[in-house]
Amino acid sequence: MSSYVKLTKDQAAPLEDIKAGELNQPIRVPQLRRKICLECGQQLPEAHVPPSDEPWMTGICGCAEDPESCKTGLFCPCVLYGQNMETIHGIPWQESCLCHATFLCVGAGLAISLAICNGTVSPDAFELMTEGLICGWNVFSMYTSTGRDNLQKKFHLKNSPCDSCLVHAFMHPCAICQEHREMKRLIIDDTVNEDTVIDPPSVQEMSISIVAIEPGNSST
Repeated sequence: MSSYVKLTKDQAAPLEDIKAGELNQPIRVPQLRRKICLECGQQLPEAHVPPSDEPWMTGICGCAEDPESCKTGLFCPCVLYGQNMETIHGIPWQESCLCHATFLCVGAGLAISLAICNGTVSPDAFELMTEGLICGWNVFSMYTSTGRDNLQKKFHLKNSPCDSCLVHAFMHPCAICQEHREMKRLIIDDTVNEDTVIDPPSVQEMSISIVAIEPGNSST
C-alpha cells in the first residue's frame, strides 16, 4: 500500500481548528510507493530505470540486407507473416498464414470486382464497394500491426518510420521483412547445435570391502 490513515492532528493546533472530516484522511507516503512492471505486474527495485526506445537495426527499406526474406515477403507475404507470428507469439505459423491469406484474397477479389464493375454499376454501388475495400484494408492493417507492436514492446523499439498501423497500411511487405530481420538478430535460438557433442559424466562406483571377523579373535 502507498498510504496510511492519519488518526490524530498535531498537538500544537487547538481543537477548535479541527474541521469535520479532516481526521482519518489517507495521506501519501513516498517510502511506501512501489514500482510495478506494466507488462508482468511484478514489483521493481527502487533503482530501476525504464530503458529508452532503441532504433531498429535495419531500415524499413533495407530488404536487400536479407534477400531470402525479401523474396518471401514480396511473392508470398502470408508465409513470412506466419513465420514472424510463430517467432514472437509461439503460435503455429499455418494459422497466421491462413488468416493473412484470407484477408488478402478477399481484398484482392473486391478490388478486381471494382475494376470490372467500373462504369457498369450505379455510382452509389461503386462508392459502397470502394468504402468496403478501404475499410477492409484498415482492419487488415490493424490486424497485422499487432505483431509489430508486441515486438516493439518486448525490445523497446521506436516507432519507425511512423506508427505501426500506418507502416503496415502503406508499406506492408517492407514492414514484415523488417520485422523478420529484427527478430533474426534479437531473438536467440535456444536449440542445441547438432554438431555439439555432450559427453555424459563418467560413472563413479564405490567399492565396499567386507572384513570377516572370527569369533574369539576380535580385538578390544
